[in-house]
Amino acid sequence: MPAKIIEQDSNRITIQFTVELTGQMLDDEQALQQSLNEAGQAAMIPMIKQFDTNGEPIRVNGVKHTMKSYAPQDYETPYGPVQLERYTYQTSKGGRNYVPLENEARMILNSTPKYSQIVSGKYARFGADAICEDLLECNGRKLSRNYAKKLSDFVGTVAQCHESEWEYDLPEFDIPVASVGIGLDGTCMLMHNDGWREAMSGSIAFYDSDGERLHTIYCAATPEYGKEKFKEKFSREIKRVKKKLPEVLYVGVADGAKDNWIFLKKHTKRQILDFYHAREYISKAATAIFGRDKKSKDIWVNDWSHRLKHKRGAVGRLLKELEFQRANLDNKNFIERDEEIRQVIVYYTNNKNRMSYTSHAKQHLPIGSGVTEAACKTVVKQRMCVSGSRWKNDGASCVLALRTLKLTKGRWNQFWGYVMRHGSTLY
Repeated sequence: MPAKIIEQDSNRITIQFTVELTGQMLDDEQALQQSLNEAGQAAMIPMIKQFDTNGEPIRVNGVKHTMKSYAPQDYETPYGPVQLERYTYQTSKGGRNYVPLENEARMILNSTPKYSQIVSGKYARFGADAICEDLLECNGRKLSRNYAKKLSDFVGTVAQCHESEWEYDLPEFDIPVASVGIGLDGTCMLMHNDGWREAMSGSIAFYDSDGERLHTIYCAATPEYGKEKFKEKFSREIKRVKKKLPEVLYVGVADGAKDNWIFLKKHTKRQILDFYHAREYISKAATAIFGRDKKSKDIWVNDWSHRLKHKRGAVGRLLKELEFQRANLDNKNFIERDEEIRQVIVYYTNNKNRMSYTSHAKQHLPIGSGVTEAACKTVVKQRMCVSGSRWKNDGASCVLALRTLKLTKGRWNQFWGYVMRHGSTLY
């Protein structure tokens, strides 16, 4: 028996349906899913209809609107499409139609909030084709790939449109925050017209006094020349955190790119070069010094890596060691090896004031940019660089907006709380 409403009052709906048992579990489960969807569709009609008017004149932002028509409209729900009649309004001067039901129910395009949340949440993780397959297999819900993309892009646009005014709360920390590590880095993605370009990722990581990470805020932006939009967005996130945690020590962690330090110096009290990048340069020098002698190379790399991390003054001693090794190179491939060591010397000389690993390690402060590099992978690479993907800027920026909301713990639900309070108006 098809699902039907058997009782309804002002705030309660009772629905009845019957499932025939066939003795085949998978078939029975599919039949139950279909009946649940039918019950959901039946319930959604009065659930949506409660937000409509009675056709009387209304005021919108102080302007009088009168009923223009009472006509049917299809709405997408988690259980399937439903059709119902609703009032549309207009001013005496004409212009754009206003649908009170859609505004009050917080419809997004012609989808309910929950369905919009489901689809856009999935789109943050994988492509439109995968969403359609997943919804059909798991929920018995058919969806076109074009609508999945259109709906998700709209949600992503809402997130971007309001990101400057919708502030998100930090979690309630059980342990006090002792330090905050701030990092930024770039990673390439394939753009539709420009080929491979560098997208930016940023992370704000919260640590306790033992150096354990408590929470991370992610930020990302599509490729752009000058990176100004990313810097503006990331700076806004940092300032909001500082407003809530003004007494915490802020540490900038990045690789050796000059532009990173210019940005981080504005926002952090201390800056430190990512230890693992520093270690890579030790390995680079060792290759130039020892060539194919792997045993000697490994001993030298491990020794100087340990010193760099645990011994005060190790940077100065390492620079002297590099100068010594450079002066005593044999003649085999001398020019190439000499240049390799010279580059390492320049790198350490330029960054020696940002290599206080010993004191940072003792204070349980961050010395590695692994959180930021992981952000490049999880926020950008895993979604934007799947096989066959090429992006236009608008679509890519919508996906990155959704991903940063999903991956920053607590933000996804807070975002939808804002949508339910304020609607999905774009301006």
